[in-house]
Amino acid sequence: MRLIFPLLVWISFLILAISLSSTSSAQEETKFKVDGKVLELDESNFESAISSFDLILVDFYAPWCGHCKRLAPQLDEAAPVLAGLKEPVVIAKVNADKYKRLANKYEIDAFPSLKIFMHGVPTEYYGPRKPELLIRYLKKFVAPNVAMLGSDAAVSDFVEEAGTFFPIFIGFGLDESVISNLAIKYKKKAWFAVAKDFSEDAMLLYDFDKVPALVGIQPTYNERSIFYGPFEEGFLEDFIKQNFLPLSVPINHDTLKLLKDDKRKIVLTLVEDEGDEKSQKLIKLLKAAASANRDLVFAYVGVKQFEEFADTFGANKKAKLPKMVIWDGDVEYLTVIDSENIVDEEDHGSQISRFLEGYREGKTEQKQIAGPSFMGYINSLIGIRTVYIIVFLVGMMMLIRSLAKDEDEPLRVGTRDQSEQATDVPRPLEEEYREGDKED
Repeated sequence: MRLIFPLLVWISFLILAISLSSTSSAQEETKFKVDGKVLELDESNFESAISSFDLILVDFYAPWCGHCKRLAPQLDEAAPVLAGLKEPVVIAKVNADKYKRLANKYEIDAFPSLKIFMHGVPTEYYGPRKPELLIRYLKKFVAPNVAMLGSDAAVSDFVEEAGTFFPIFIGFGLDESVISNLAIKYKKKAWFAVAKDFSEDAMLLYDFDKVPALVGIQPTYNERSIFYGPFEEGFLEDFIKQNFLPLSVPINHDTLKLLKDDKRKIVLTLVEDEGDEKSQKLIKLLKAAASANRDLVFAYVGVKQFEEFADTFGANKKAKLPKMVIWDGDVEYLTVIDSENIVDEEDHGSQISRFLEGYREGKTEQKQIAGPSFMGYINSLIGIRTVYIIVFLVGMMMLIRSLAKDEDEPLRVGTRDQSEQATDVPRPLEEEYREGDKED
């Protein structure tokens, strides 16, 4: 017995040593090199990878997906440039068709799907995919929260380097501390800078006539908004949030994703063709109305440009256009009684004013978006796999309710013939994904 106890202790130490050794070697294996190559991840190393880097862009792909095959070389081209930054950005990929647990965890319902992980926290990537534009876009996430600009040239360089994908906010004559908290909060959505030294030429260029001033720039739409105060955080935040979007938003798949984050009601104008001269004049009037009604989002869509979406509001080639509605961003919208159609081209300004007055006074009628077309639009955004999952869950709920009802029914004593009567027993539903069911 005396010999057995020391032997057991020795064996225990040996097992512990082997365990520590294997743990150490496993940790060595999960160390990742920033060598400019796209990392290949799987379920064994995914969590380790996203926790190892401050910023990592992950491509969730499927081997059979044509769009994924076209995206892969573009990511390969961007990876070494991003890895060479002062604060490296890593690109990785994971076969979401094979590793379905990861796909389900991160709600992947279409291929390819790109997500940015900042300190392990995921967010959707809606940016460009061409290498040079992707590089410029991702540089924003590793840039300083607030850039300090010391000259007119520095301001110009900052605006040019920022590109056109994010709004830009520059505080002229502002202290950095005034906007630093908001810059951190909205780092993923906008560029922030403070200009200390600048000339009157810069004031003319950016349309402000006194300091301090916060200038909001929408590079894509060539729009500027000026805020002169009060520079308390609540007022500042309202100004910044209102200027994440242009004065009048063109409706497309990308802007619809942005509108999801804005809680304001949407003044939606539906036209035949947003590119024609008449519509362009109307859009200018909508921008003027938007400037005076910042508690609302103004948007427009052409039947020619996005017929499937426009048709959900009853706007098609046979409809009387332009028309205006107040949309809640979901399935309901309001028409203003006697002011829905703004067909008098010579009096669009007054018609817009009457429409807004009618809305403010509650002279409205509630309607719902047309079902089939709206579902088609939703499918185009969320992917067909999500639809399958919803159908599956509904089926399971119905099955559970059916089983629960059966359990609640009292047992009956009957004849042998009655007990042998055939009964229909619900069979469990099965969810099966086939390659043919998936969309890129």
